[in-house]
Amino acid sequence: MSELALTLARFTFLGLLWLFVVFALLALRKDLRGESASGTEVAATPARSQRGRKSGRTSRRSKVKGTRLVVTEGPLTGTEIPLEGAQITLGRAPDSTIVIDDDYASSRHARIYESEGAWVAEDLGSTNGTWIDRTRLTTPTVLPVGAPLRVGRTTLVIQK
Repeated sequence: MSELALTLARFTFLGLLWLFVVFALLALRKDLRGESASGTEVAATPARSQRGRKSGRTSRRSKVKGTRLVVTEGPLTGTEIPLEGAQITLGRAPDSTIVIDDDYASSRHARIYESEGAWVAEDLGSTNGTWIDRTRLTTPTVLPVGAPLRVGRTTLVIQK
């Protein structure tokens, strides 16, 4: 191999290495700022559930299947969160409803909210994904009672 070809190969490799570093830093910045996959800030609470309470309509809680979210695996095993119509946020951020201290969880990893009488799980653009059983969430998905929801090393289940 000639000296020129070897030098060009070295510079190409160095350029690719720097490109990888830049993309890694951009991903970290996005994760630390808590941005969703679309690049917009994640909303704190769903507006529809707030309007429903203010307008005097009766609560749909009686129609919703599942009344509590239980952590079945991970460092928070045994933790129970009552599901009362408000959304539950999961992630490493200190303002999350369930703070998951795990290297595989993003700051704003996922959320669970009520929609039309069912609990819906949504991945918020996490790096390692949110899983129901063995299916990775790509869109908001109904979370059935008893189905394991996995965020990093933590598994949660909706129970009656």
